[in-house]
Amino acid sequence: MACYLQPTEYQTYGLPSDVTGDWITAASSLIDGYCRRVSLNPTQYTERMRIVAGSQTARLSYLPLVAVAPAMLPFVSIQARYARPRRGETADAFQESVLWAFSLPGAWTTIDPTTVDFVAETGELVFPLSVFGLPYNEVEVVYTAGLATLPNAVQCACAQIVKNAQATPGLNVKSSKIDTLQLQYFSGALLDPTVQAMLKPWVAVRMG
Repeated sequence: MACYLQPTEYQTYGLPSDVTGDWITAASSLIDGYCRRVSLNPTQYTERMRIVAGSQTARLSYLPLVAVAPAMLPFVSIQARYARPRRGETADAFQESVLWAFSLPGAWTTIDPTTVDFVAETGELVFPLSVFGLPYNEVEVVYTAGLATLPNAVQCACAQIVKNAQATPGLNVKSSKIDTLQLQYFSGALLDPTVQAMLKPWVAVRMG
């Protein structure tokens, strides 16, 4: 389970040194829930997306992308296919006939990750054309995203959640173990606008 503050950092972020680790763990869990992700630490995700007709770009949900060895790219694997257009998507009749003639529709094709342009900070991907020079309209990407080094904003947010929790009358700050469900009940007060502003850059961008 993620823990976004270490005991040696408590006083740096305005917490007393005797704060127990369960407070930090609970606050870190609230951060992950608010950001709609498993963890802010580097984590592997699988995402399937439709590509807008006439475009060769898509945007991933979790940021920033993290390059991993051995290729030093954020992608573990990328597949793409030409699926039947959805209602309202205009399909070129000639392209359709070519695709169906070569049995391309519905078949997943592995794409070399080195041929995909990407922007790590925004999660935008630009895909190459298919072997027939025609665009794909659905992709599946397995990739790594997260924060290799936690920024001060995340650690400040974690500390502020603990402070907010300890200042909330409905919480028993003397209990030996923090009830996560209880914290979830008070999450609207614990993740105040200041905390939300700190965490905004890492909220999943396509998840609601």
